[in-house]
Amino acid sequence: MEFVLLGFSDSPKLHWLLFGIFLLVYLIILLGNGAIILITRLEPTLHTPMYFFLSNFSFLEICYVSVTLPRMLMNLWTQKGTISFFACATQMGFFLVLGAAECFLLAVMAYDRYVAICSPLQYPLIMNHKVCIQLVTGSWIIGFPVQVGQTVQIFTLPFCGSKHINHFFCDIPLLLKLACGTIFVNEMVVYILAFLIVIVPFMLILASYSRIISTILRLPSNIGRAKAFSTCSSHLIVVFLFYGSASITYFHSNSYQYEGTDKLLSLFYTILTPMFNPMIYSLRNKDVTGALRKFLPKLFKF
Repeated sequence: MEFVLLGFSDSPKLHWLLFGIFLLVYLIILLGNGAIILITRLEPTLHTPMYFFLSNFSFLEICYVSVTLPRMLMNLWTQKGTISFFACATQMGFFLVLGAAECFLLAVMAYDRYVAICSPLQYPLIMNHKVCIQLVTGSWIIGFPVQVGQTVQIFTLPFCGSKHINHFFCDIPLLLKLACGTIFVNEMVVYILAFLIVIVPFMLILASYSRIISTILRLPSNIGRAKAFSTCSSHLIVVFLFYGSASITYFHSNSYQYEGTDKLLSLFYTILTPMFNPMIYSLRNKDVTGALRKFLPKLFKF
């Protein structure tokens, strides 16, 4: 059995332009996030929990975008959207697992900022190296069995109608539309897991930042408040970019009227957000920009 990813087949004259744009975007994502991983490893001043989480987040972003973008580039190059049953299931499985890891890691990063600002004296004790490794490992693996199980559940459904997926990757809502028979139980499982994996971490992030903001507002120094806000603003921007575009997409996912809009929003949280992340963290962070100024001249000399 094969599916057909329609992707951008409704704009055949733009195939090569889109191929060039998305190839450039992919290279920017690899270079930008790769640079953050490199400088956080090589620069001693960045060997702190916050940058340890940031480097892991950058690596996660590279993996996350590599699940969908190379396949989309291949489809634009060949102008064929066929994908095998197994490849579609594999793509969706990795997409869900990495998406869950991103949700949990964003929550961990919010917790790190909460401890650093609300309990600064206990921060080195609470966020020691062992705890940081445990938090990152947990973020990566906690959603694995659940999301693999959800993928297996969806791909055991009978697909007896059209095999055309109006998207550039295999995603749950559109695959459920292609399934035959009653899918009420499957939809309920999707909503329950979405609540546990997406909404719960988001609520934890909001709770962390509500405490952070209340603590910052009580600081006596304006300079202290500005510095505290600057360390959190980059993470907050990334959180709202990711959760905002993803939430709007899945809110309209059951309506054919919004499929074109959903495709554009999916591009935002699957491709454009990982591209913006290095810019957001580097341009708004003096430690990262300082490390880049030190590192880049050495790289060009080499």
